[in-house]
Amino acid sequence: MIKLLLSTSLLFCSHLLLAGNPLSDTITIRQHLQALTQTNRYRNAADTQALNHTAAYITSLFRKYADSVYIQRYTVNGMEYKNVIASFGMANTRRIIVGAHYDVCGNQQGADDNASGVTGLLELARLLSHQPLKKRIDLVAYTLEEPPYFRTEQMGSYVHAKSLLDIKDQVEGMVCLEMIGYFKDQEDSQQYPVDALKAMYGTKGDFITLVQKSANSPFAKQFARQYKNTGVIKTEEFVGPVTMPGIDFSDHLNYWNFGFGALMITDTSFYRNKNYHRQGDTIDKLDLNRMSKVIDGVFLTLTAF
Repeated sequence: MIKLLLSTSLLFCSHLLLAGNPLSDTITIRQHLQALTQTNRYRNAADTQALNHTAAYITSLFRKYADSVYIQRYTVNGMEYKNVIASFGMANTRRIIVGAHYDVCGNQQGADDNASGVTGLLELARLLSHQPLKKRIDLVAYTLEEPPYFRTEQMGSYVHAKSLLDIKDQVEGMVCLEMIGYFKDQEDSQQYPVDALKAMYGTKGDFITLVQKSANSPFAKQFARQYKNTGVIKTEEFVGPVTMPGIDFSDHLNYWNFGFGALMITDTSFYRNKNYHRQGDTIDKLDLNRMSKVIDGVFLTLTAF
Protein backbone atom coordinates (compact mmCIF):
# COMPACT_ATOMS: atom_id res chain seq x y z
CA MET A 1 0.00 0.00 0.00
CA ILE A 2 2.83 2.39 0.88
CA LYS A 3 4.58 1.67 -2.44
CA LEU A 4 1.33 2.38 -4.29
CA LEU A 5 0.88 5.69 -2.47
CA LEU A 6 4.49 6.62 -3.18
CA SER A 7 4.17 5.82 -6.89
CA THR A 8 0.90 7.74 -7.15
CA SER A 9 2.36 10.78 -5.39
CA LEU A 10 5.47 10.85 -7.56
CA LEU A 11 3.39 10.42 -10.71
CA PHE A 12 1.23 13.37 -9.67
CA CYS A 13 4.35 15.47 -8.96
CA SER A 14 5.82 14.58 -12.35
CA HIS A 15 2.59 15.59 -14.11
CA LEU A 16 2.67 18.94 -12.33
CA LEU A 17 6.22 19.60 -13.50
CA LEU A 18 5.48 18.50 -17.06
CA ALA A 19 2.59 20.94 -17.07
CA GLY A 20 5.01 23.71 -16.11
CA ASN A 21 3.81 23.92 -12.51
CA PRO A 22 6.69 23.91 -9.99
CA LEU A 23 6.32 22.07 -6.71
CA SER A 24 8.23 24.70 -4.79
CA ASP A 25 6.81 28.20 -4.50
CA THR A 26 8.80 31.27 -5.58
CA ILE A 27 6.75 33.56 -3.33
CA THR A 28 7.64 31.45 -0.31
CA ILE A 29 11.23 31.22 -1.51
CA ARG A 30 11.48 35.01 -1.63
CA GLN A 31 9.95 35.30 1.85
CA HIS A 32 12.55 32.93 3.28
CA LEU A 33 15.39 34.71 1.53
CA GLN A 34 14.18 38.05 2.89
CA ALA A 35 13.85 36.69 6.42
CA LEU A 36 17.38 35.28 6.28
CA THR A 37 19.09 38.29 4.71
CA GLN A 38 17.11 41.44 5.56
CA THR A 39 18.32 41.73 9.14
CA ASN A 40 20.07 44.41 11.19
CA ARG A 41 22.96 42.11 12.04
CA TYR A 42 25.13 39.73 10.02
CA ARG A 43 24.97 36.01 10.67
CA ASN A 44 28.72 35.47 10.95
CA ALA A 45 30.80 33.56 13.49
CA ALA A 46 31.46 36.66 15.61
CA ASP A 47 27.78 37.45 16.12
CA THR A 48 26.09 34.61 17.97
CA GLN A 49 22.99 36.76 18.48
CA ALA A 50 22.46 36.97 14.72
CA LEU A 51 23.20 33.27 14.29
CA ASN A 52 20.76 32.36 17.07
CA HIS A 53 18.08 34.54 15.46
CA THR A 54 18.58 32.68 12.18
CA ALA A 55 18.62 29.29 13.91
CA ALA A 56 15.33 30.17 15.64
CA TYR A 57 13.74 31.06 12.30
CA ILE A 58 14.87 27.77 10.76
CA THR A 59 13.70 25.83 13.82
CA SER A 60 10.24 27.40 13.73
CA LEU A 61 9.75 26.39 10.10
CA PHE A 62 11.14 22.89 10.61
CA ARG A 63 8.74 22.34 13.52
CA LYS A 64 5.78 23.09 11.26
CA TYR A 65 6.61 20.20 8.96
CA ALA A 66 9.07 17.66 10.39
CA ASP A 67 8.49 14.46 12.35
CA SER A 68 11.22 15.56 14.75
CA VAL A 69 13.45 18.62 15.23
CA TYR A 70 16.72 18.52 17.15
CA ILE A 71 19.17 21.30 18.07
CA GLN A 72 22.76 20.04 18.06
CA ARG A 73 24.68 22.41 20.34
CA TYR A 74 28.44 22.73 20.68
CA THR A 75 30.90 25.24 22.09
CA VAL A 76 33.78 27.09 20.42
CA ASN A 77 35.95 29.51 22.41
CA GLY A 78 33.32 29.71 25.13
CA MET A 79 30.45 30.52 22.75
CA GLU A 80 27.58 28.17 21.89
CA TYR A 81 26.73 27.37 18.27
CA LYS A 82 23.85 25.33 16.85
CA ASN A 83 23.08 22.94 14.03
CA VAL A 84 19.34 22.55 13.42
CA ILE A 85 18.15 19.10 12.28
CA ALA A 86 14.72 18.14 10.94
CA SER A 87 13.88 14.47 10.38
CA PHE A 88 11.29 12.86 8.11
CA GLY A 89 10.39 9.17 7.64
CA MET A 90 11.90 8.16 10.95
CA ALA A 91 10.52 4.64 10.73
CA ASN A 92 13.14 3.91 8.06
CA THR A 93 16.54 2.62 9.14
CA ARG A 94 18.84 4.11 6.51
CA ARG A 95 19.04 7.87 6.24
CA ILE A 96 19.99 10.52 3.71
CA ILE A 97 21.41 13.84 4.90
CA VAL A 98 20.63 17.06 3.04
CA GLY A 99 22.55 19.99 4.44
CA ALA A 100 23.26 23.69 3.95
CA HIS A 101 25.08 26.26 6.07
CA TYR A 102 23.32 29.35 7.40
CA ASP A 103 26.31 31.48 8.42
CA VAL A 104 27.99 34.08 6.19
CA CYS A 105 31.53 35.29 5.65
CA GLY A 106 31.99 38.71 7.25
CA ASN A 107 29.50 41.56 7.08
CA GLN A 108 27.29 40.79 4.10
CA GLN A 109 23.80 39.41 3.45
CA GLY A 110 24.87 36.18 1.76
CA ALA A 111 21.77 35.70 -0.38
CA ASP A 112 23.35 33.07 -2.63
CA ASP A 113 25.97 32.03 -0.07
CA ASN A 114 24.13 30.48 1.54
CA ALA A 115 20.63 31.74 2.23
CA SER A 116 19.74 30.04 -1.07
CA GLY A 117 20.78 26.62 0.25
CA VAL A 118 18.99 27.12 3.57
CA THR A 119 15.86 28.25 1.72
CA GLY A 120 16.15 25.01 -0.22
CA LEU A 121 16.05 23.11 3.08
CA LEU A 122 12.98 25.04 4.24
CA GLU A 123 11.08 24.37 1.02
CA LEU A 124 12.11 20.71 1.11
CA ALA A 125 10.70 20.52 4.65
CA ARG A 126 7.34 21.73 3.39
CA LEU A 127 7.37 19.38 0.40
CA LEU A 128 8.46 16.34 2.46
CA SER A 129 5.78 16.86 5.10
CA HIS A 130 3.50 13.78 5.24
CA GLN A 131 5.28 12.33 2.20
CA PRO A 132 5.71 8.52 2.18
CA LEU A 133 9.46 7.88 2.13
CA LYS A 134 11.64 4.85 1.56
CA LYS A 135 14.56 6.41 3.45
CA ARG A 136 14.79 8.63 6.51
CA ILE A 137 15.60 12.18 5.41
CA ASP A 138 17.47 14.52 7.75
CA LEU A 139 17.61 18.18 6.75
CA VAL A 140 20.52 19.85 8.54
CA ALA A 141 21.18 23.60 8.76
CA TYR A 142 24.84 23.99 9.74
CA THR A 143 26.65 26.79 11.45
CA LEU A 144 30.31 27.84 11.05
CA GLU A 145 30.99 26.72 7.49
CA GLU A 146 32.67 30.02 6.64
CA PRO A 147 36.07 31.40 7.67
CA PRO A 148 37.65 31.48 10.17
CA TYR A 149 36.40 27.96 10.86
CA PHE A 150 36.37 26.46 7.36
CA ARG A 151 38.36 23.20 7.25
CA THR A 152 38.44 22.94 11.04
CA GLU A 153 36.76 20.67 13.56
CA GLN A 154 34.58 23.61 14.59
CA MET A 155 32.52 23.45 11.38
CA GLY A 156 28.94 22.49 12.11
CA SER A 157 29.09 19.84 9.43
CA TYR A 158 32.21 18.31 11.01
CA VAL A 159 30.37 18.08 14.33
CA HIS A 160 27.34 16.51 12.66
CA ALA A 161 29.23 14.05 10.45
CA LYS A 162 31.37 12.89 13.38
CA SER A 163 28.25 12.35 15.50
CA LEU A 164 26.85 10.02 12.83
CA LEU A 165 30.10 8.07 12.75
CA ASP A 166 30.28 7.89 16.55
CA ILE A 167 26.85 6.28 16.84
CA LYS A 168 27.52 4.07 13.78
CA ASP A 169 24.34 5.24 12.10
CA GLN A 170 23.28 3.75 8.76
CA VAL A 171 23.87 6.69 6.44
CA GLU A 172 23.01 6.23 2.77
CA GLY A 173 24.77 9.46 1.82
CA MET A 174 24.81 13.25 2.01
CA VAL A 175 23.71 16.04 -0.34
CA CYS A 176 25.11 19.55 0.15
CA LEU A 177 23.13 22.57 -1.09
CA GLU A 178 25.78 25.24 -1.62
CA MET A 179 24.70 28.36 -3.55
CA ILE A 180 21.79 27.30 -5.77
CA GLY A 181 20.27 30.61 -6.94
CA TYR A 182 22.62 32.38 -9.38
CA PHE A 183 22.28 31.82 -13.13
CA LYS A 184 23.43 33.75 -16.21
CA ASP A 185 22.60 33.16 -19.89
CA GLN A 186 25.33 35.42 -21.29
CA GLU A 187 28.43 34.03 -22.96
CA ASP A 188 31.56 34.08 -20.78
CA SER A 189 29.48 34.24 -17.59
CA GLN A 190 30.87 30.85 -16.51
CA GLN A 191 34.49 30.25 -15.55
CA TYR A 192 36.30 27.06 -14.53
CA PRO A 193 39.36 26.03 -12.53
CA VAL A 194 40.76 24.60 -15.78
CA ASP A 195 40.14 26.37 -19.10
CA ALA A 196 39.82 23.06 -20.94
CA LEU A 197 36.46 22.51 -19.19
CA LYS A 198 34.90 25.29 -21.29
CA ALA A 199 34.78 22.99 -24.29
CA MET A 200 32.81 20.43 -22.27
CA TYR A 201 30.40 22.64 -20.33
CA GLY A 202 30.26 25.89 -22.31
CA THR A 203 30.68 29.48 -21.17
CA LYS A 204 27.11 30.25 -20.10
CA GLY A 205 26.26 30.02 -16.40
CA ASP A 206 22.82 28.60 -17.14
CA PHE A 207 23.04 25.23 -15.38
CA ILE A 208 23.15 23.67 -11.94
CA THR A 209 26.10 21.41 -11.17
CA LEU A 210 26.30 18.08 -9.35
CA VAL A 211 29.84 17.89 -7.98
CA GLN A 212 31.45 14.59 -7.02
CA LYS A 213 34.98 13.53 -6.24
CA SER A 214 36.76 10.91 -8.32
CA ALA A 215 35.99 7.35 -7.18
CA ASN A 216 32.95 8.62 -5.31
CA SER A 217 30.32 6.47 -3.63
CA PRO A 218 27.50 4.55 -5.31
CA PHE A 219 25.09 6.87 -3.49
CA ALA A 220 26.48 10.01 -5.11
CA LYS A 221 26.47 8.41 -8.55
CA GLN A 222 22.90 7.17 -8.16
CA PHE A 223 21.65 10.48 -6.78
CA ALA A 224 23.27 12.40 -9.64
CA ARG A 225 21.81 10.04 -12.24
CA GLN A 226 18.30 10.24 -10.79
CA TYR A 227 18.51 14.02 -10.39
CA LYS A 228 19.45 14.47 -14.03
CA ASN A 229 16.66 12.10 -15.05
CA THR A 230 14.05 14.37 -13.44
CA GLY A 231 14.72 16.79 -16.29
CA VAL A 232 13.42 19.79 -14.35
CA ILE A 233 16.47 22.01 -14.93
CA LYS A 234 19.57 22.03 -17.11
CA THR A 235 22.08 20.00 -15.12
CA GLU A 236 25.76 19.22 -15.54
CA GLU A 237 27.66 16.56 -13.63
CA PHE A 238 31.26 17.18 -12.64
CA VAL A 239 33.59 14.52 -11.25
CA GLY A 240 37.15 15.45 -10.36
CA PRO A 241 39.98 15.09 -7.86
CA VAL A 242 39.65 16.78 -4.46
CA THR A 243 42.81 18.71 -5.31
CA MET A 244 40.89 20.73 -7.93
CA PRO A 245 40.09 24.17 -6.44
CA GLY A 246 36.46 24.44 -5.37
CA ILE A 247 35.42 20.80 -5.51
CA ASP A 248 35.42 20.43 -1.72
CA PHE A 249 34.62 24.03 -0.74
CA SER A 250 31.60 23.28 1.44
CA ASP A 251 30.11 21.03 4.10
CA HIS A 252 30.20 17.83 2.05
CA LEU A 253 33.97 17.70 2.60
CA ASN A 254 33.47 16.57 6.21
CA TYR A 255 31.29 13.64 5.14
CA TRP A 256 33.95 12.65 2.63
CA ASN A 257 36.55 12.87 5.40
CA PHE A 258 34.50 10.54 7.63
CA GLY A 259 33.95 8.03 4.82
CA PHE A 260 30.37 8.87 3.84
CA GLY A 261 29.24 9.19 0.25
CA ALA A 262 28.39 12.80 -0.60
CA LEU A 263 27.95 15.29 -3.42
CA MET A 264 27.45 19.04 -3.74
CA ILE A 265 24.68 20.77 -5.70
CA THR A 266 25.88 24.24 -6.67
CA ASP A 267 25.68 27.08 -9.17
CA THR A 268 29.53 26.86 -9.08
CA SER A 269 29.98 29.72 -6.61
CA PHE A 270 32.80 32.17 -7.47
CA TYR A 271 33.32 30.54 -10.87
CA ARG A 272 30.06 32.27 -11.84
CA ASN A 273 28.83 34.57 -9.09
CA LYS A 274 31.27 37.47 -8.73
CA ASN A 275 29.34 38.70 -5.69
CA TYR A 276 30.74 35.78 -3.70
CA HIS A 277 31.72 36.90 -0.18
CA ARG A 278 30.88 40.49 -1.08
CA GLN A 279 28.14 42.92 -0.10
CA GLY A 280 26.66 42.56 -3.58
CA ASP A 281 25.42 39.04 -2.75
CA THR A 282 21.79 40.13 -2.49
CA ILE A 283 18.38 38.70 -3.39
CA ASP A 284 17.93 40.83 -6.51
CA LYS A 285 20.84 38.98 -8.14
CA LEU A 286 19.13 35.59 -7.84
CA ASP A 287 16.95 33.71 -10.34
CA LEU A 288 14.13 32.42 -8.15
CA ASN A 289 12.42 30.50 -10.95
CA ARG A 290 15.47 28.38 -11.67
CA MET A 291 16.26 28.12 -7.98
CA SER A 292 12.80 26.61 -7.44
CA LYS A 293 13.56 24.03 -10.12
CA VAL A 294 16.79 23.07 -8.36
CA ILE A 295 14.75 22.40 -5.22
CA ASP A 296 12.12 20.45 -7.16
CA GLY A 297 14.87 18.23 -8.56
CA VAL A 298 16.16 17.46 -5.07
CA PHE A 299 12.65 16.67 -3.81
CA LEU A 300 11.83 14.33 -6.71
CA THR A 301 15.16 12.55 -6.34
CA LEU A 302 14.81 12.08 -2.58
CA THR A 303 11.29 10.71 -2.81
CA ALA A 304 12.28 8.26 -5.53
CA PHE A 305 15.49 7.08 -3.82
